[in-house]
Amino acid sequence: MKKSFPLQVEGKNPDRILEAVKHEVRQYARREGRKTVPEGFDYWDFDCKVGLNAEASEAAIFARVVPLIDAVAKTGAAACYVEVLSKPVIRARKPPTPDGAVSGPSHLPDDMA
Repeated sequence: MKKSFPLQVEGKNPDRILEAVKHEVRQYARREGRKTVPEGFDYWDFDCKVGLNAEASEAAIFARVVPLIDAVAKTGAAACYVEVLSKPVIRARKPPTPDGAVSGPSHLPDDMA
């Protein structure tokens, strides 16, 4: 999704417009996340950009998209550019430890470990 959302519409409450924009972005992510992941991949990830326009947008992780939309709205801008593109990703695997040793702290007392 590459879209420029108007934040100021005559006759509409700006807070409701902002909530509608955030709802549409979340709805898009849910819809894309439900799609079948291609064979060999584990899940969908998103490449995101948010800004006043396409040229001035900054890259962000999906968790930061909504706060960035809020930040753009607080500047009093008339529109907000949002780009959310899904991509299949392979989950990073933890490397095996040598000799089968358990990595990380044990939750057992020292005499039981």
